[in-house]
Amino acid sequence: MEIIFIFLIGLCVGSFLNVLIDRLPRGENVFWGRSRCDHCKKTLRWYELVPIVSYIVQFGRCRRCHKRLSAQYPVIELATGIGFTLLHSFPFYLLFISLLVIFVADLKYQIIPDSMIVLGVLGALWVGVHLIPAIGSFAFLYCVWAVTRGRGIGFGDVKFALLMGLLLGFPGVVIAFYVAFLTGACVGVILMVGRKKTWKSKIAFGPFLVLGTVVALIWQPQLTALWRMFI
Repeated sequence: MEIIFIFLIGLCVGSFLNVLIDRLPRGENVFWGRSRCDHCKKTLRWYELVPIVSYIVQFGRCRRCHKRLSAQYPVIELATGIGFTLLHSFPFYLLFISLLVIFVADLKYQIIPDSMIVLGVLGALWVGVHLIPAIGSFAFLYCVWAVTRGRGIGFGDVKFALLMGLLLGFPGVVIAFYVAFLTGACVGVILMVGRKKTWKSKIAFGPFLVLGTVVALIWQPQLTALWRMFI
């Protein structure tokens, strides 16, 4: 029963995360104003906002205009429910929320909300503080940002690097950067080969930084042991 309760709480939190993802990058109030359909802009009723259930019952469409709703909503709700069930830790709940919102918001709007970085820092302070790696990772991406004059990465990525170093320490943050740059480069090449992007196109780098952070969090001991074999 406890697991079911935590899962249901996670679904409700996930519903609110969808609000954060769509409103924070646009500078809208996240605590005021009813949710609306993305297409017809009609205010949604309470029974249209039940996590997962409403999407299934409505066959993924708005009840008024009948246009298809984004799969983002049930996916985020389900992911949050599962995440809350697996983590069982308030600091990691904060980190989970921060990383998930940053991942989707940057992917969708190419903006990393400052409030989510602050939330992640609060979670990281409970897990462990690595001040020097935090400063070093911030300085590293700041140099990349300055050299490319903001065309290579955004300043939101630079601020997120501070959270990465604070949370992961050394060499975890190095592993995270390696994964982020490697996967980012691979995806960029694939998109260019498929003619979805060009050399001048902007690709959100935040999702790759989040991916690198998650990989380092989960597999840092194994990857660190592998890294030390080659140095």
